[in-house]
Amino acid sequence: MGVENRTRRPMSLAVRVTSLVGLVTTAIFVLSAWGIEYSIQRHFSRMDLAELQSAWASVDAALHRDGASSSGVAQSHELVDAIAGGHDVYFVVRDANGRLLYGTTAPDLDALGEKVPATTHLTLDTLHIWRTDHHVYRGAVLRSGNKTVVVATAIDFHLQYLRELQNALWAGTLMASLISVLVAALAVRQGHAPLRRISARMREMTTERLHTRLDPKHVPVELVDLAAAFNAMLTRIEQGFARLRNVSADIAHELRTPVTNLTTQTQVALSKARDVDAYREILYSNLEEFERMGAMISDMLFLAQAEQGPMRRDAAGIDLHAEIRSLFDYFEAWAEDRGVSLELNGQVGRVEGDREMLRRALSNLIANAIRYTQHGQSVHLRLSQDERWVRIEICNPGNIPSEHLPHLFDRFYRVDPSRQRRGEGAGLGLAIVKSIVEAHAGQVEVTSENGKTCFSVRLPGAHLSSQVTHAK
Repeated sequence: MGVENRTRRPMSLAVRVTSLVGLVTTAIFVLSAWGIEYSIQRHFSRMDLAELQSAWASVDAALHRDGASSSGVAQSHELVDAIAGGHDVYFVVRDANGRLLYGTTAPDLDALGEKVPATTHLTLDTLHIWRTDHHVYRGAVLRSGNKTVVVATAIDFHLQYLRELQNALWAGTLMASLISVLVAALAVRQGHAPLRRISARMREMTTERLHTRLDPKHVPVELVDLAAAFNAMLTRIEQGFARLRNVSADIAHELRTPVTNLTTQTQVALSKARDVDAYREILYSNLEEFERMGAMISDMLFLAQAEQGPMRRDAAGIDLHAEIRSLFDYFEAWAEDRGVSLELNGQVGRVEGDREMLRRALSNLIANAIRYTQHGQSVHLRLSQDERWVRIEICNPGNIPSEHLPHLFDRFYRVDPSRQRRGEGAGLGLAIVKSIVEAHAGQVEVTSENGKTCFSVRLPGAHLSSQVTHAK
């Protein structure tokens, strides 16, 4: 079984919200119903306590009245008078020997007296509930002198009311919970309507409609960040498509000339029989075109690799001064042929990076400076360093119009509107320089003023570059 089959889909947001609202609402109603029921039950308990306390006070006073024990008949009359105003109050009085002195025509109160120890105070804690075959009672076992009194009252009416109230409360709770769940589901559905509209707009997006944007003013405040992120994503995609179209057009434009040249020269060569030297000259010319196309394809592959993510590089300590001197030796013959001198000033510490990649970047910059330096002038390289950066500045005489500066590192961009000047490359050198410098966590920029154009490369010092490499 694949990983995708083992991974469960996350629960729907609508189900989560609706379930949470339903559970919380049900819990609130259940607690409220329980609180109401408990409060009423407590109220009834206090009512019964007050009734029994009134009866107990009268009975206790009758039992302690002077002379009450001299005549059983007189005492019985006094006990009857003591509870004459009571409502469904029953009691039994026994002496210390357990002999019945008085008892109302009531339930079996002796059953309570046998199970519960007697107390001298009547409170909610000393009240007990017991059931007979037909009724339910609340009462207590009390002691008055050497006599034991069991006093009780019927609570059937209270319990019947509580049962009806309980049924009504639970039915109301169930109904309220169902309504709250339905309302929550409706609210969630309505709340997700902006999301559905955004999703619909996303499904409508095509390469021809990448200019469309979501208006953050027309979405709820909670979705403003989502709309802004979506618009930013569309902007990046639109820019990517634009670059892709431009690159495709540029590649077609750059390849068309050498392919046309190769085709024309081959057709001319085949138009009639020629000697060996003529064919050799044509093959040499074709070889130059092939080498030019091969170099451009290699550069394009390098840039494509750079755009896919951080380029793999072999980190090592590099002596920039020695590397630049080595490049000067390499370009010396070409520079002398053009009448251009090369000068290097300054000294810096080592930087950490890929030697071949940095040589390629510096080589492109030096070659570019030599190409655009007039006969008899110089290309100046200056090295400097501070606590954070190692700087390489390559300057040559000449000005570049300011409107071209932001585009110099774009692919296939040339300041000269003529795009087919032979020997100047495909216009990818500076784009490669930027990719290599950024792969080393550095920066490259260009300035052109006061008759001088300078490319400035900033690379982290060896200790900072090492930290960046380890972090990756």
